[in-house]
Amino acid sequence: MTTVLETDEHKALRAAVAALGTRYGREYLTKVIAAGAHPDELWSEAAKLGYLGVNLPEEYGGGGGGIAELSIVLEELGAAGCPLLMMVVSPAICGTVIARFGTVDQKQEWLPALADGTRTMAFGITEPDAGSNSHRITTTARRDGTDWILTGRKVFISGVDIADATLIVGRAEDARTGKLKPCLFIVPRDAPGFERRQIDMELHGAEKQFELTLDDVRLPAEALVGEEDAGLLQLFAGLNPERIMTAAFAIGMGRYALSRAVTYARERTVWRDPIGAHQAIAHPLAQAHIDLELARLMMQKAAFLYDSGDDAGAGEAANMAKYAAGEACVKAVDQSVHTLGGNGLTGEFGLASLITASRVARIAPVSREMILNYVSHQTLGLPKSY
Repeated sequence: MTTVLETDEHKALRAAVAALGTRYGREYLTKVIAAGAHPDELWSEAAKLGYLGVNLPEEYGGGGGGIAELSIVLEELGAAGCPLLMMVVSPAICGTVIARFGTVDQKQEWLPALADGTRTMAFGITEPDAGSNSHRITTTARRDGTDWILTGRKVFISGVDIADATLIVGRAEDARTGKLKPCLFIVPRDAPGFERRQIDMELHGAEKQFELTLDDVRLPAEALVGEEDAGLLQLFAGLNPERIMTAAFAIGMGRYALSRAVTYARERTVWRDPIGAHQAIAHPLAQAHIDLELARLMMQKAAFLYDSGDDAGAGEAANMAKYAAGEACVKAVDQSVHTLGGNGLTGEFGLASLITASRVARIAPVSREMILNYVSHQTLGLPKSY
């Protein structure tokens, strides 16, 4: 297998994005969240610099790169304390699906706007009773002449309030077998019957979470993305980038927390020595760094496989990367807060809010337990438990 190493272009991209992130930083994002606003300035500047669309095709205004490049952008913004969660959704999931499977008209309408940040798209798969189990999705799509009628509910859908449309995963009846198969539809935010309700979250982020109701939402034939019979392939083509980008989100957050703790441990002196001179402080921070680096290696492998067109290999690696990054992030944040003691819980140091935020990578977009199930079944060949 080809060794996964970052190219000089990747290193330059890291440095450039890190510089952008440092100009905004955690303080900027904290103010945005407190004001109930969105990080529009950072989003727009990242777009103008070509970072948001780095994975999208050049002929549609993108950078012509892949998820490897996009994950670098998100990780470095996260390491600077100002990650953009909608990067996981808009360019990574929706942009990838449309670029790979969309019609020419869909590509022309959406990809340039997703790349330059002027339009965003949300992604709706999770349901109240099905979670992310695509086989139990109850949102249905039925034909009415040439139109489609969508009915169902979605939950924990990010950024619907700012998205111009939502890529909805529904199920349509297969005319040959009568069974339901997954299909993807672009639903405009102002479509009649498409309603949203904000969910009250303990997690405070710039991107809000919503429950969606689709009450006989009528869509034209061209709202269907790709081929009606290729829905499952198209769905997983978007879910692998989602897992890789979630890993990038987690690794960036973990790096940010760790950097704050390392700085504190170097400077905070008790008696005569900095607290970082004590192994009880230094060793757990070193372990956190190692875990984050290992998670990044698996993320890089997953991105390499995906960008090389190996969807099957990328599926395994993307799940492993997401699992490893989620665990590493939680441990890094926990150890960083503990290193600062009481200061770790103050607003001044900005770590306490990460205690809740870091759990996201363990839970979403798929729980760590379901990833363990995947590895048990797919990698180890053990019998299914469900």
